[in-house]
Amino acid sequence: MKRSILIFSFLLLLVFCMAGCSQERQPQENTNTSRTTEQSTEENAEQQPESPAENTGQEQTEYIGAVPEEYFAASGHAGRVEEITYYSRDYTDDSRPAIQKTAYVYLPYGYDETDLNTRYDILYLMHGWTMTAGDFFDEAQSGIVPMLDHMIENGDIPPVIVVCATFDAQNQSQSFSRSVEELSVFHNDLRENLMPYIESRYHTYALNVRPEGFQASRAHRAFGGFSLGAVTTWYQFIYNLDYIQYFLPMSGDCWIMGTYGGRYYPVETVDYLENMLAEGGYEERDFRIYQGIGTDDPIWDQTDSQIQEMFTRSTFTPENLHYAIIEGGRHDIDACERYIYYALQDFFGEKTAAQ
Repeated sequence: MKRSILIFSFLLLLVFCMAGCSQERQPQENTNTSRTTEQSTEENAEQQPESPAENTGQEQTEYIGAVPEEYFAASGHAGRVEEITYYSRDYTDDSRPAIQKTAYVYLPYGYDETDLNTRYDILYLMHGWTMTAGDFFDEAQSGIVPMLDHMIENGDIPPVIVVCATFDAQNQSQSFSRSVEELSVFHNDLRENLMPYIESRYHTYALNVRPEGFQASRAHRAFGGFSLGAVTTWYQFIYNLDYIQYFLPMSGDCWIMGTYGGRYYPVETVDYLENMLAEGGYEERDFRIYQGIGTDDPIWDQTDSQIQEMFTRSTFTPENLHYAIIEGGRHDIDACERYIYYALQDFFGEKTAAQ
């Protein structure tokens, strides 16, 4: 029942093979796009993926299994998906012209807009390169919607709202360089436009959509993304940590120090993250990162390099960093389904168990 986005995966692997690797690499601004393709397959072929270093981060590393197959069948308690349009701005343009953007909202079975007393945890989810906002909820490509239905129905997690957004202004596939440019400033759109729109209309734990409302409810909010969406997720960790407590980067590393930062600048990247947390006064229990990657994913090397460096720092503990690995996992939606399945239980599942 699970299906991959085959065309996306083929294109992604094709551009891996075209990527150049010979130029000298220096730390760059976070919008650098001098390498205009995803990580080169040839580079990864030179060095086979290694298992996480022995005795390094063992307590934080887990090899995850498959989602129960029955979770991809239609549920008798199905939620619904709504398409929404909200006003935003083009943050890649210095004049920030007004634009309209599209997102999709999953509402769990039994959601009642007139019930003002019931509140819901919320996950914001970002697609990868060449994808659009609706792809995660397209049942021709993904089993995420029925999976969410069954997780809620079976008590794995409490009822949750999931918002699939896009960093692309037109919600259309763009060039790699344009997508990197747009995702690097998406944190502004999320903070100033999307979150206020969504959480003023749907019943989350935010009692208002002012900064204090989002800050007070951050323990009920997560952000995740796949591939370039994972890169986007790391930017949210840096810029919107005061609004969000849980983070799910899937098949992607942090590019704050430059493109492919996890591979080429792992030490500098983790230094930056540590300094950011220290300057913000964040403590061990103030955030949780659930990093997902597969051993056959072309992004393995750059992701694993960053996480292994994070394991060497006292800042990142079993309390706030979990490394989920799929043995043989690839760069596809099948893998995303697994990461989301386990991460949502990790983030919000204890609430259901306590009910």
